[in-house]
Amino acid sequence: MTIPRIASYPMPSQVPTGRVAWAFEPGHAALLVHDMQDYFLDFYDRGAAPIPRLLANTRHLLDAAHAAGMPVFYSAQPSEQSPADRGLLSAMWGPGLTAQPAQAAAICAELAPAPVDVVLTKWRYSAFQRSDLESRLRALGRNQLVVCGVYAHIGCLMSACEAFMRDIQPFLVADALADFSAEDHHMALNYVAQCCGRAVLSDDLLPAFPAQAAVAPMLPTSLAGLLAEISRSLQLPPGELAAEDPLMDWGLDSIRLMGFVESWRQAGRDVSFVQLAQATSAAAWWAVLEAAPPLPA
Repeated sequence: MTIPRIASYPMPSQVPTGRVAWAFEPGHAALLVHDMQDYFLDFYDRGAAPIPRLLANTRHLLDAAHAAGMPVFYSAQPSEQSPADRGLLSAMWGPGLTAQPAQAAAICAELAPAPVDVVLTKWRYSAFQRSDLESRLRALGRNQLVVCGVYAHIGCLMSACEAFMRDIQPFLVADALADFSAEDHHMALNYVAQCCGRAVLSDDLLPAFPAQAAVAPMLPTSLAGLLAEISRSLQLPPGELAAEDPLMDWGLDSIRLMGFVESWRQAGRDVSFVQLAQATSAAAWWAVLEAAPPLPA
């Protein structure tokens, strides 16, 4: 048995009331981006809810963490797993990544780790199992763990629960997670809120970062700035993308396009997916942005 195809569902916008009111402290916390590999994301329609918000909110958390000097950890299952390494996971989920092309194991490009980030090899549901995550957190003086990624009711929940059992306060970020269904997603939030930590929204955490680190979505201020922003998203060297180049030829897909739409709408500009999809170059995007009215307050 393998993971089923996952239907779209709305990203939660509220969190359950919990038992604890721990204050999030970026200076005592680390961020765990859990299993955000193309293999796991490809079970969704990546252009439909909840994936665009998952990617956008996780990106905001990553940017704020990096700006604040907060440690960032990723978990990622290896593309090759022996029967002994995979263990009982084979009975529950089949061969997993082992049966897929090697590139399926890659962390999605939108959330690619920075050179300073740590990628942990993931062997079991919890990111703590067979890894040195706890010892790294202790060495860094971190006693809080912010958890985002997939899947909420499996590895994200188990990692949060195990953090609690190691006296590390977990914060499960409701709108930076995705799951098999809305019911599974809410179950994970309820369990954490009642048994082992705090369920929060990304907007509950971002204001706690230092002012210079609280990364709010911003509009590019020039065509050159827009070209640089698109190039970073597509992982292109500076100067390689020209203003009139067809963006699809450089690898622009609907997921990245949705990310731009959401970011710029959060920055207050009334742009749509259809407008950017029809404007096929950076120069055309810049024209759309210049003409787009502000969103109503």
